[in-house]
Amino acid sequence: MERIHFNFDLRKATQALNWLAVKSNGRINKMKALKLIYLADRYHLRKYGRLITNDSYFAMDYGPVPSGVKDLAEASDFLGDDEQAYSNKYIQPVNQYTLESLAEPDYSVFSDSDIEALSFVWESFGNLEKFELSELTHKYPEWKRHRQALKQDSRIQMSLTDFFDDPDDKIEECYSLSSEDKSVRREQIAEMAHIESLWS
Repeated sequence: MERIHFNFDLRKATQALNWLAVKSNGRINKMKALKLIYLADRYHLRKYGRLITNDSYFAMDYGPVPSGVKDLAEASDFLGDDEQAYSNKYIQPVNQYTLESLAEPDYSVFSDSDIEALSFVWESFGNLEKFELSELTHKYPEWKRHRQALKQDSRIQMSLTDFFDDPDDKIEECYSLSSEDKSVRREQIAEMAHIESLWS
């Protein structure tokens, strides 16, 4: 399986978590936040050809997980000092399950389309609880293809090109695409990943 990699956008990821916490009256369940960011990234990738967060996605038991966003939500030791200092100004874990907003989101990091995607998922899925969201994300093809393998492995890296496949169930696609659109998007992200790799 091809690996398409982008440089993780710490500021956007931090502010996306912060934005969701503010929408949820200042605190949000971490699993719920991770699933909503996945759905926002899915929408944005399908409609605009790029992720909001530029994160790497892994299939795990409870569904797709953006690894860098997870580190931020958990204030993980994997974060560098500068990354931790930035995120600590805006978000903090309250406990193992809950994330808290510490300041108003810095909207300057977002594009209009980033806010569009976040607003879409909040309006479409924000009323769902964490396990409802987990169950929902199991219906998307980019996770379903790894279902059997997850019986042996705790996490498996997902391919962004699978995000362009449509779910079989009658669930929200997170932006509809024609076959031609899907081909264009796949070529677009492969080209973007190649260009970014040259600058890395």
